[in-house]
Parts: sequence; C-alpha cells; structure tokens
Amino acid sequence: MPQASSTTTKRGAFTRFLDTVEYLGNLLPHPITLFALFAIGIVLLSGIASYFGLSALDPRPGGAEIEVVSLLNAEGIQRIVTGLVTNFTGFTPLGTVLVALLGVGIAERSGLLSAAMRGLVMNAHPRVVTVAVVFSGVISNTAAELGYVVLVPLAAMIFHSLGRHPLAGMAAAFSGVSAGYSANLLIGTVDPLLAGITTKAANLIDPDYYVGPEANWMFMFASTFLIAIMGTLVTEKIVEPKLGKYDPEEATINLKEQTIEPLSKLEKRGLIGAGLSFLALGGLLALTIVPEWGILRHPETGEVAGSPFLKGIVTFIFITFAIPGFVYGRITNVMRTDRDVIDAMSDSMSTMGMYIVLVFFAAQFVAFFGWTNFGSILAIKGATFLQDVGLTGPAVFILFILMCAFVNLMLGSASAQWAITAPIFVPMLMLIGYAPEVIQAAYRIGDSVTNIITPMMSYFGLILAVAVRYKKDTGIGTMIAMMLPYTIVFLLGWASFFFIWVFGLELPVGWWGTPTYYTP
Repeated sequence: MPQASSTTTKRGAFTRFLDTVEYLGNLLPHPITLFALFAIGIVLLSGIASYFGLSALDPRPGGAEIEVVSLLNAEGIQRIVTGLVTNFTGFTPLGTVLVALLGVGIAERSGLLSAAMRGLVMNAHPRVVTVAVVFSGVISNTAAELGYVVLVPLAAMIFHSLGRHPLAGMAAAFSGVSAGYSANLLIGTVDPLLAGITTKAANLIDPDYYVGPEANWMFMFASTFLIAIMGTLVTEKIVEPKLGKYDPEEATINLKEQTIEPLSKLEKRGLIGAGLSFLALGGLLALTIVPEWGILRHPETGEVAGSPFLKGIVTFIFITFAIPGFVYGRITNVMRTDRDVIDAMSDSMSTMGMYIVLVFFAAQFVAFFGWTNFGSILAIKGATFLQDVGLTGPAVFILFILMCAFVNLMLGSASAQWAITAPIFVPMLMLIGYAPEVIQAAYRIGDSVTNIITPMMSYFGLILAVAVRYKKDTGIGTMIAMMLPYTIVFLLGWASFFFIWVFGLELPVGWWGTPTYYTP
C-alpha cells in the first residue's frame, strides 16, 4: 500500500512539472512577436541606460570606456529608419540558409532523401535495426522536417513488422531526429544559420572575427556515432523493456493494412546514379583543396583554414544536394526538364515564409543590440563577474549547456534561441578566453537534448499523433515520460563527450586549425 502511494506521489510531481513547463511555454508569445518586443525594448532601454550613464571599461589593451548609445533620440531614430532594410538583407543567416535549401529542395522533391532513408533503415539487419533508425534520424536533420514526416512513422511500422513495440521504434527515430538535432556527418542547413548568428555576436568584441559553417563539423561528425550508440542503448535497455509487449488492440488503425514498400528497381538505380554523381563531385572538389596548388586553398597561406572553400561551403552544400538530387529524379522519371527543377526550388522557398518574417525581426533586434553597445557592456560585466567568482575554467560550460537546455524547453527554435542568447554569451565567454566556435558547439548540445520533452517543439504534435495511432491513450505526459530517458542520457553523455573532446583530447570542434581559445 505505501508503495502505491509513493508511486502516485512521484507521478503527481512529474505531472506537475510537465504542466509547469507547458504553462510557462504557453505564456511566451510567438517567436516573431518576441523578437519585435525585444527590438522595441532595446530602443527604450537604451534611452534609459544612456540617461543613467551605464558604461564599462574595455579590457583590451588601450581600451576606452564603452558607453550605451541611445536609440531613443533623433540620431537613434534616424539610424533605425535608414537601417531597417539593410539590417534585414545583410543578416548573414538569411542568404546562406536560403541558398542551401535550394539544393536540399531538389534532393527532397526528387525523392532522393526519402529513398536513401528508407533504404538505410529497411535493409538493416534486425539486430542492428535500432542503431540504423537512430543513425538515420541524426543524419536526416540535413533536410529539416524529412525525419519527422518520413522516418518517425516508418520506424514505428518497421518495429511492429519485426514483432517489437512500435512506440519503441518511434521513440528511437524521434531521439535521433530531434535530440540529436545538431549532430551530422555532413554540413547541413543549420550550420550556416548558427554560424552567421555567432559571427554577428563575436563581432561585438572582434569586428573581423568570422565563424564559418564548418565551425563545429568535426565534433558533430563524431557526435553522430555517439548519439546513435546512446539512442540504441536507451531504446533497448530502458524504453522498450518499460513499454512491454505490444497489444495490437490498443491501436486506432488497422495494422494489417500497414505496408512497408521496399525500394523498387528504379529507385535503386536512382540511388546508384545519385551516389556516383556524389562521388564524382567529391573527386572534383578534392582536386581544388587537397593538392598544394588547389585553387580553393587560401591564396596567401596555402592552407585550408580560412580558404575560399570553407568560406564558400554553402555553395558546395547547394551543389552536392542539387546535382545528385537531379540525377536521381532524372533516372526515376520524377524530374524530366528544367521546369521540374525550378518547381522543386520554388516549393522549397515557399515553405520559408515564416522563417523570412522571423529573420526580419531577429535582424532588427541583433542590429539594435549591437548599436547600443549593450552586448559589449553586458559581456564585460558578465566576464568580470565570472572572473571574480573564479568561474573561468571549463566548468563554466556546464552551466551554459544546462541553461541552453532549460531555455529550449520554452523556446524550441534553434535560430530564435541563439539569436537572443548569442549576443550576450558569445562575447562574455570570449572575454574569459574561449573561441566562438567552442561556445557554439556547447550551445548546440543544450539546444538539442530537450527538444523531445517539450510540447513547444513544433513537431511534437505530429509525433504525438503517430503515437496515438498505435496506442490510443497516449497523452503529452506519456510521451514526455517515454522520451525523458533519452534527454537525461544524451545530456550527460554528450556534455561529457564535449569536455573530453575539447579539454581532454584538445581536439578542434571544427576543421583542423579551428581555435579553442580566444585572446581578447
């Protein structure tokens, strides 16, 4: 009897925690509205802070007093009015993301990405199907929503066909797609997006600092395998045993009508053709960067670091998705003419309306924040505080990752959260000696691991709908309780891996030569 009471108390406390998270999340306005309010707030605060003389001494050699610049006066209003358009068009993540998605749109519309994912998961041996599902989920984030829409339902069907619990398959896929969001073997659309925001934030301290899309590639490449292993262990050792034996009577659909279509001969030919075109592109690209005479090496140093190749990596993202995508579509008769390619790119852009509106207001907030000197002043005062309390070592990243993970519970958009926090934390941690690339890598861990336990995540409703198909009484609390072990294990394991990689093995988070430390 006491045991039952204890269980009820624990479940009640957990339910109250979930209710609190959902309540707080619902209090927040839409991210677009949030940025608009922040932009207005910065203008008002700049006038108040300037009136009271808020300032900070620049810690760099020969540094002068940095004062708040008011935007609540004639000069400030003029600057806002004349800079509104250029703030938007000059916002680095805007162009890089749109260009990358043009190529991804071709590969997605042709069916290449979906076929590759199906082939990887469906052809996996039953003993390794779990790791194949999680691994596929991680690499699927290259194409944004494809993992949520295609892989999660597919994984549930595959697990059921193997006599395993379908919700375990769904959970495994969801963990890879969402909790492992930032990891990948390839540089995807999220890399230039975050790098552009990080560059803007770093420029508050160092106007010439540039963070490229490849800034975290090596660490994220290795993290892909870590996430696949951790996701597999959690699924098979914790989640699936807890779910128990599946009862088909709990389904809301006719499970007998569910069929998994294997790849057709035409699709296999398309994948072979796309693979060969990808290898050919890789070979040509290697000729431009591997030899010492490579035309895409740095023109002065001859190194790959800081080269046109790395600075123009978005161009190669576009090409390496667009050409194999078209080859696949041509072989499978999905894309016959240039009109089909144009339609694919147009459809890809049509889905970006909300993002473009978000960027407009985010760009104003970031610009206003920089103009007022709030970023520099807060960074200096924050860095001084960390130095005063002795929190300047690697341990500072523990708090930083935990903070990002908590904020992500209520503000699930990676770009929205980073656009708000980067102007404060990137300069602050730079001033105590850490490079923006390392700061961004730590942020990506916190921003990823709690995606699967927050109802604020944009695809949470879709995942819940998939779960209800197999277990009719599944609710938000049930979903979050099922996914919570992944969050805990990923947070502890991935953060530990970060510390071992960066501070133990002293490996760069990005391409060789990517700095770990920064000297103000």
